[in-house]
Amino acid sequence: MPTTGIPPLGVTRTPDGTRFAVWSHNAARIDLCLFDEAGNTELSRLPMLRDGDVHSIELPDIAAGTRYGLRADGVYSPDHGLWFDPSKLLVDPYAAQLDRPFRHDQRLTVFGEETADLVPKAIVTEVKPLEPRPPLFQAGGLIYEIAVKPFTILHPGVPERKRGTVAALAEPVIIDHLTSLGVSAVELMPVVAWIDERHLPPLGLHNGWGYNPIAPMALGPRLVPGGIEELRRTVEVLHQAGIGVVLDLVFNHSGESDRFGATLSMRGLDNLTYYRHAAGRPGELINDTGCGNTIACDHPVVQRLILDSLRHFVLAAGVDGFRFDLASILGRDMGGFRRDAALFSAISADPILCGRVLIAEPWDTGPGGYQLGNFPHSFLEWNDRARDDIRRYWRGDRHAVGVLATALAGSSDSFSRWGETATRSVNFIAAHDGFTLMDLVSYARKHNEANGEGNRDGHDENFSWNNGAEGATGDPEIAAFRQRDVMALLGTLFTSRGAIMLTAGDEGGRSQGGNNNAYAQDNAVTWLDWSKLDDKLVEHTARLSAMRRRFSVFGETGFFTGNGDVAWLRLDGEPLTVEDWEHPATDNLVVMLATEDRRQKRPTRLAVVINRSHAPHPFRLPSSIEGEWRDALSDLTVPSFAPARSVTFLVEVFESISRKRI
Repeated sequence: MPTTGIPPLGVTRTPDGTRFAVWSHNAARIDLCLFDEAGNTELSRLPMLRDGDVHSIELPDIAAGTRYGLRADGVYSPDHGLWFDPSKLLVDPYAAQLDRPFRHDQRLTVFGEETADLVPKAIVTEVKPLEPRPPLFQAGGLIYEIAVKPFTILHPGVPERKRGTVAALAEPVIIDHLTSLGVSAVELMPVVAWIDERHLPPLGLHNGWGYNPIAPMALGPRLVPGGIEELRRTVEVLHQAGIGVVLDLVFNHSGESDRFGATLSMRGLDNLTYYRHAAGRPGELINDTGCGNTIACDHPVVQRLILDSLRHFVLAAGVDGFRFDLASILGRDMGGFRRDAALFSAISADPILCGRVLIAEPWDTGPGGYQLGNFPHSFLEWNDRARDDIRRYWRGDRHAVGVLATALAGSSDSFSRWGETATRSVNFIAAHDGFTLMDLVSYARKHNEANGEGNRDGHDENFSWNNGAEGATGDPEIAAFRQRDVMALLGTLFTSRGAIMLTAGDEGGRSQGGNNNAYAQDNAVTWLDWSKLDDKLVEHTARLSAMRRRFSVFGETGFFTGNGDVAWLRLDGEPLTVEDWEHPATDNLVVMLATEDRRQKRPTRLAVVINRSHAPHPFRLPSSIEGEWRDALSDLTVPSFAPARSVTFLVEVFESISRKRI
């Protein structure tokens, strides 16, 4: 059903007053409920007029700040996919601000139980739209993934009242840290309002990540107490520092969960429209997300909600783009994933959204859900295959050098299948979901006991190693080994072609105690202790980032041709042979890159020497006729040995430059 011609949904200011509108095909009646300033007392319940499937009402004298909710009446028959229950106060899917956080309560799941005291009230807001500007993010840039509360809650330089909020990201100490790392864009893990999964409160746990939302535009009152204006001001400050902002959004499922979950918004308004159901069995929710439900992104009304949400954050807050959680859902219909899905085409054709940074997590848990490399060309994609190949290489797996080279070169095996000539890869080694970078080299297995699920949750295969002891240890030698391995992993990440992503705190060796599914640890497990960051690792990351910005090759995304742009060498300086590539024990290689050195302002060569063995190895680079080779991070002369477990960057410095430095 096309939505062309349907008037705006949500709250719209008109010359005659304020219009409230909501879409529902199956509801018999929808009422608008107005509340007092505290959001606790229902002042009036007004029937909305129906025109087709749009239920609306226009009222004069509705002030900004007015609290409201919805109630929907109709048939209650969950076996037929109908959940209408006028005792349930419902949140407008178009709500832009809520007056309180969500909290789970059993009454939200019981027919006939009044829930107005439990459910947040939407707030009528007014925001003057911004003029969209081109995104700040550049090809090959560094994306810095941030969970807002864990990142800022313990920072001593952030005013206490701002800790744990989006406003903290605009503080000078945070900006200084981001700029010192050369961050191109921050990627904010969900800042829209979410609800705890129902099994968490009895365990004394809370969802600290936010991947369980209800209304896609409504900012979380805890994270963004100042609403859209707070987000807008923070984006502006970050932009002034040259840093883009990408919002991590969840359109694949909602916090209403499975059949036994809460009725809070879309379920109560029109379950059959907003969620996908098994063919011929409307009472059975399809669960391609592993979260209990799947949003029907192939339905035109849902597509409109998604598009309007994206436009809202661009126009109201000025964000540069979006990362989509379990993004294969966005391209799904009952036949499976479609690269040419209508939603993708609509995003590309939209004058406000086209050109935004778009990042897909290219998988879901349903049949045929793994779609790495299959998204439209306008999307960057999280590359978990490169992640795992890099991990296996440094773990010491055999037959690993070939897949490492493929990952470093932009994963053409994944991204060229549609005739594309450039990579769309977002390369990362650790993300919010899984081990931290330090835990990757400190734990051979996961330790999720604190999650209350008997260590059954989270990935079992992490391709990790512990360097001789499981977890925390007082052994200084093991600590040094771990620091060395993290430096090597960082060096590998910063060598890779495409965009790169680093999760906040990984530049300083943060640990979650081996918990690789810490979504429910809104506590010291995930909160970044700034006093414990490893200064040597932080400095190394900053140097790597500066090096990456110095050389033009890292801003290029085209696949290598092998015609002078790249050479793959052994440590003796000779080209790798077929036998070298295929030998199971090949440990080391040199990547020779043709590039422009922005410091020298001329073409040059950059050599990346990778030694994963546990012993130093001598190496030899091709001779330099005009100049000499120097360490690209320190400007020191070239060592004769590649240190054990290391990535070394060497630049060809020409004679005139060399003399100036002597």
